[in-house]
Amino acid sequence: MTNKSYPTDLTDEQWQLIAPHFSNQRRYKWEKRELINAVLYITKTGCQWRMLPNDFPPYPTVWSFYRRANQAGLWDEILQTLVKKND
Repeated sequence: MTNKSYPTDLTDEQWQLIAPHFSNQRRYKWEKRELINAVLYITKTGCQWRMLPNDFPPYPTVWSFYRRANQAGLWDEILQTLVKKND
């Protein structure tokens, strides 16, 4: 897990809502929550991928995760789950 927390990080409640989306996926070096937190940081701050703080996984890993999740439609499902909770 990242050493530092950021205001863009998922809360425990938010993570519990979206964690089931990853139940059938293989385990990798980086936790899915860390990867999602990194993508949320980039989208909220407008940070360039290469300037992602070192507290997050390496930017090529984060970019690959985002690209694959986006192509599979998973990213839209995650965001819809989070938006529904806030309604």
